[in-house]
Amino acid sequence: MSPSSQRSCAPVVVWFRDDQRLTDHPALEHAVATGLPVVCVYVHDPQPRGTRLPGAAVRWWLHESLRELDAVLTAMGGELVLLRGSEREVIEAFATNIGAAAVCWNRRYSPAQRETDAAIKSALKARGIAVSTFNGHLLREPWTVMTREEQPFQVFGAYWRAARREYAPAPPRPAPERIDFFAVPQGAASSMTDLPSLALQPRAPDWAGGLRETWQCGEAAGLRQLQAFLADTLAGYADKRDIPALRATSRLSPYLRFGNLSVRQVWYAALSAASAGGGKLDAGAIAGADLDKFLDEIGWREFSYYLLYHFAALHQVNFRRQFDAMPWRDDPQALGAWQRGHTGYPLVDAGMRELWHTGWMHNRVRMVAASFLVKHLLIDWRVGEAWFWDTLVDADEASNPASWQWVAGSGADAAPYFRIFNPVLQSQKFDPRGDYLRRWVPEIARLPDASIHAPWLAQPAQLAAASMQPGRDYPLPVVSHRDARARALAAMEGLRGHASLGPSIE
Repeated sequence: MSPSSQRSCAPVVVWFRDDQRLTDHPALEHAVATGLPVVCVYVHDPQPRGTRLPGAAVRWWLHESLRELDAVLTAMGGELVLLRGSEREVIEAFATNIGAAAVCWNRRYSPAQRETDAAIKSALKARGIAVSTFNGHLLREPWTVMTREEQPFQVFGAYWRAARREYAPAPPRPAPERIDFFAVPQGAASSMTDLPSLALQPRAPDWAGGLRETWQCGEAAGLRQLQAFLADTLAGYADKRDIPALRATSRLSPYLRFGNLSVRQVWYAALSAASAGGGKLDAGAIAGADLDKFLDEIGWREFSYYLLYHFAALHQVNFRRQFDAMPWRDDPQALGAWQRGHTGYPLVDAGMRELWHTGWMHNRVRMVAASFLVKHLLIDWRVGEAWFWDTLVDADEASNPASWQWVAGSGADAAPYFRIFNPVLQSQKFDPRGDYLRRWVPEIARLPDASIHAPWLAQPAQLAAASMQPGRDYPLPVVSHRDARARALAAMEGLRGHASLGPSIE
């Protein structure tokens, strides 16, 4: 179809959001199937209504992901049109200006995003522009899984059993072989911009060197990572995933966060890999501890979005409202030590330094580091969640706060209040030789295995041989584990006198 004939057809606008891929993209597939020319757009809203601005690490990935998506569309003869401004205003104005017949997108799930999407849909329909929306982000829509009383589940195990019962997600769809693109006239909308103008990447200082060393972004990189995980890491996943020194986790979270991969792609690829490896699969049960554990991790992501949909803002409100009475401490010095990886507890510090350098942290260490902030330092989980929001490349509005609330004890299906990770024992158990510690905390690298987990307890001869002195070369613990545990237990015991108000439902 020539550009002149394209202009004679009203186009279909595909609004890309956290679905920056071509494979298994229901909105894009629908647009192509109409037979009308397609316009692919992304909207950067610098002041989104009711939602948080993306963190710095997410902004870095977003730049790279959008660049990759545009390159793929350009190779097919099109482009990714970038719009800047209020989503509620620029989508309506752009679709109107180019004479669009329809706009389609894949759905979002936070209350504020749903409100925005509903307003945009109403405005477009009022102008005679059709709107179609799809599920491109989850295995199951949150409103399709309810208790027998038609209430939302509050416990992961019960939710996941119900979500899996007699249900199989639709298989992923291939990317379109070709797309007939609409040639957008220059100046079609004042909101049109280019990627550098969005200023998503750091400039002065440029702190993203570690992120560039660690990650390749976009759909093609996501597919490579998925294939590598299935080929090299899925076998043994259940036993090895807690060992931070090993590359034994999927590292797919940022690709799912940005929709460089769809969850259906990951789900079916894992099933296929297990089947090819001899696993016995049927509709009722999936054999194999490795596969089961990995699918459960996908289930936790689903559950996090389920909570985001059904309950009050996860990053602001305690799911268990009795935690509103928690006597959190304001301790800027301790918070700064935690953020910089200078708490004196090597496993916590290693994780926080890994986070700063790579934009990612091993999941076992995330739990230990989060528990340390909330229970050892008695600092509000929301402060830690906000730090992760800014520094994680996989920070999303559902899993990040849901996981923090789980660790704090304030969330759905939360860890018992008396579960307080001992960072030394966790280090000894999951990094017994100190390989992970030595990589990220080089100050203590020359200590022997037996002493590296608690340098302040090392013998003088060991310290001398390592040319290392606690308090000089590496911080002393900011708080003793015994004292911190007793303080946390006393604080949380005090919550027993506050009746649970139950979760806050939107």
